[in-house]
Amino acid sequence: MAVLGLSDSAEGDWVRLRGLQYSGLARLTRPRLTAHGLAAILVVQALWGAVHLAILFGWATVLAAVLAWGANFDHTLEDADRRRMTRQETYRHTTCTVAAAIVWVLPILVMSPFASPEQRLLVWTIMAMLMAGTALAFAAVPLGAVLFNAILGAASVVVFLFFGKVTAAAAAVTFVIFLWVGSLEAARMFLAGKVAEAGMAEKSEVVSLLLREFEEGEADWLWQTDATRRVRAASPRFAFALGEDPEDIDGKPLIQLIAGTSWENGHFHSSLHDLAERLKRRESFSNLLVHVTLHGNNRWWELSASPRFDDNGNFIGFRGVGSDVTEQRESADKIAYLARYDTLTGLPNRLMLTETLGEAMREADRWRMRCGFMMIDLDRFKAVNDTLGHLVGDQLLAKVSGRLKSLMSENELCGRLGGDEFAIVVRDAGDGTRIREVAAAVITALSQPYEIDHHTLYVGASVGSAIGPRDGATVETLMRNADLALYRAKDEGGGLHFDYEPALHAHAEERRKLEFSLRHALERGEFALAYQPVVDAITEAPLSFEALLRWHSADHGPVSPAKFIPLAEDTRLIVPIGEWVLRTACFQAMNWPAPIKVAVNVSGEQLLDPSFAEVVVSALAASGLPPHRLEIEVTESIFVRDGTAAQQTLERIMSLGCGVALDDFGTGYSSLGYLRKLRFSTIKVDRSFVQGAARDNPESLAIVRAVVAMADSLEMSTTAEGVETEEELAVIRRLGCKKIQGYYFGRPMTAHDATALFDTIAWRRQQA
Repeated sequence: MAVLGLSDSAEGDWVRLRGLQYSGLARLTRPRLTAHGLAAILVVQALWGAVHLAILFGWATVLAAVLAWGANFDHTLEDADRRRMTRQETYRHTTCTVAAAIVWVLPILVMSPFASPEQRLLVWTIMAMLMAGTALAFAAVPLGAVLFNAILGAASVVVFLFFGKVTAAAAAVTFVIFLWVGSLEAARMFLAGKVAEAGMAEKSEVVSLLLREFEEGEADWLWQTDATRRVRAASPRFAFALGEDPEDIDGKPLIQLIAGTSWENGHFHSSLHDLAERLKRRESFSNLLVHVTLHGNNRWWELSASPRFDDNGNFIGFRGVGSDVTEQRESADKIAYLARYDTLTGLPNRLMLTETLGEAMREADRWRMRCGFMMIDLDRFKAVNDTLGHLVGDQLLAKVSGRLKSLMSENELCGRLGGDEFAIVVRDAGDGTRIREVAAAVITALSQPYEIDHHTLYVGASVGSAIGPRDGATVETLMRNADLALYRAKDEGGGLHFDYEPALHAHAEERRKLEFSLRHALERGEFALAYQPVVDAITEAPLSFEALLRWHSADHGPVSPAKFIPLAEDTRLIVPIGEWVLRTACFQAMNWPAPIKVAVNVSGEQLLDPSFAEVVVSALAASGLPPHRLEIEVTESIFVRDGTAAQQTLERIMSLGCGVALDDFGTGYSSLGYLRKLRFSTIKVDRSFVQGAARDNPESLAIVRAVVAMADSLEMSTTAEGVETEEELAVIRRLGCKKIQGYYFGRPMTAHDATALFDTIAWRRQQA
C-alpha cells in the first residue's frame, strides 16, 4: 500500500519518496504522449471503415485534450524531488490517469462491436501494447499503471465475454495481473534505486563539504602516494605545507620531500625511519609524529594514513591526512622541560632528580652495584639573600649551579631541590670513593669567592650523602638519609661532608621527641629562669642580672640551652617562650633594689614579630617595673636577617625608656652602620676576646681596645663576658671595660638566691 501511495510507512521520509516518484514520472511525459499518439493513430487505422470517421476524429480529439491536461499537470511535478508533495497533487494525478483510461475504453466498448473480429483483435492488441507500455512508463507511480490497466483490462474482458470469447477473457485477466505484479516490482526497484541514489548524493555532498572544509583549514591537508611511495595528486594545502607548487612535488618520493638534507647524507631522524618502515610494511598508522626538514627549517608533522587496494586486491599506495604540530610540540617540550628543570639555574629539578635516582637504584639492584645521593646546602646564603636582596641571591644561585655543572661527569647528575639546596645523583658510587671526591670538590669550588654586582661574596657548602641500596632500598629512604647526613654536617658548623650513619636516625628521633616535649613544656611549667649578675668593673657592686632560660623536662631531664634554644627558634616556639621569659623576669626584678636592672635575651623571631613591642609594654605594665630597669639583649644576626624591621622594633622599645644591649659583638656580621643608627645602651664583648686578651693575644687586645674606645665615643657602656679568673679581671679593668659578667663574680642563680644576694650585701654594709 505504501508503494502504491495509498498509505505511508512509519519508517522513512515517504513525503520525500513521493516527490522522487512523481518527479521521475514527470520527466517521461514527452515519451508517454508520443506512445499514446501512435496508439491512437493505430486504433483509428484499425477501425477505419467500421466506424464513422467523425466518431473516430471526435474520440481522438477528446483523447488529445485529456492527455494535454495531464501533461500540463505533470509538468508541475518536475521539481517534486526538491520539495514536499501534497496529498491533493497525488489525487489530481490519479484523476488524470483515470480520465485517460476511460477515454481509451471507448474504442473497446463502443466502437469494436461494430467492427469485424479481425479489427477487434487488432484493437485489443493495440490496447495490450498500450497497457504494457503504461506499466513500464508508470514504474515510478504504480497506482496510475494499476488503475489504467484495471480499467482497460475490465473493458476487454467485458467485450470478450460479450462475444463468447471466454479463453480470451481469461487471457486478458491473466495479462492484467502480470502487469500489476510487474508494476509493483518495478515501483519497488525504482524507489530502492532512488533512495540509494539520494543517499549516495547526500553522502557525496557531505564528503565534499568535509573535504572542502578540511582543505580550507589552516593546519591540515590530504596526501597520497602510489605503490612506489611517490606523491600523487598532491593537494594545494599539502604543497603549501611543503613550501612547493603541486606540480613540482608530484611523482617525488615522500621521504625525500620531508627529509631535507638527510636525504643526501643518509642520517635520518628516528621518526623518519619509523614512517619509512610503516610505508614499507603497508600498514595503517595514526597520529604518527614525524620530524621533517623543509628549506632548512625543522618542523614536526602528525601523519595518519591507510593503504589502498584496487578491486583485484592489488596495493596501489597510501592515502592519509597530516597536520603541522610544531607549535604544539614546542609547547609540550617546554612544559616537559619546566616540569623537570629549574627555571632559575637550568638544572634538573626535584622531579627529574627523583626519577634519575630511581633509575640508578634499579640499575644498581640489577647489576649488584652501588649508587649514591648527595644533598648540598649553601652556608651563609640566607645572610646574602637578606642583606643584598633576592636579585643578588638569584645571581649567586646561578653561579653556584654553573660551578656544580662543571664538576659533573657522565656518572653524575646535579640538580636543584629548591631554595639553596642542591643534590647530586651518582649512578655508580663504587666503594664510596667517588662520592667523597665529588663532595670535596663541591665544598672547595663553592667556597671560592663570587663577584656579583661589585660585591665579593663568600658562601660555603655542607654535604650529606647516602649510598644505595646500603643506606636505603627506596628513593624516599635514600633521600631522607642523605638529608640526615646533611643535617649533621650543618650541626658541626658547615663546610663539611658526612656520610649517612644509622646513628643519625637516633639523633633525628631524639630531636623529634625533644620538639614534642618542648611544645608542652610551657603549659607544664617546666621552664625556670636563672640570673647571672653583672657588676661594676671598679666597685664590683651588682648593677644588673641577665635572665637565662633553663628547662628541666619531665621526659628528658635537664636540657642544655644550646640544644633546645635553636630548636625553639626553628619551630617558632621561641615567641611564646620568650614572652614568658620577659614577663617572669620583669616580675622578679621588682623584688630587687630600685637601681638593679634585668637583661632579657630576645631572639630574632621575637623581634620580627609585629606585636613584640606591645608585649614589652604589657610586661612592664603588669609587673610595674620602670622601663629604664629593663634591658633587651640582641645579637648582630638580627640586623643581617631583616635590619629595617628589627631597627623599627628596637626604636619603639627605646622610646619606652628601655635599654638595648648588643650581645656577642664581633663574632657575627659586624657592621658600624647599625651602631650609628641605633643608640645601644651597652655593647657586650664576647668571652672569646676576653680570654684571648688575658693570654696577651694581640688581635684580641686590639679588638677589645677598639670596642671600648668606640663605645666611649658613642656614649655606650661596655660589658666583658666570661670573666672567670683574677688575671682576666685585671686585664679587662686595664682595658677600660665598665661592667663585668662571668663566673668570677657569680654563676647563674635562682631568683631566690639573687634576692638573697642583696640581703647579704646590705648586711655587710651594716657590719662595715
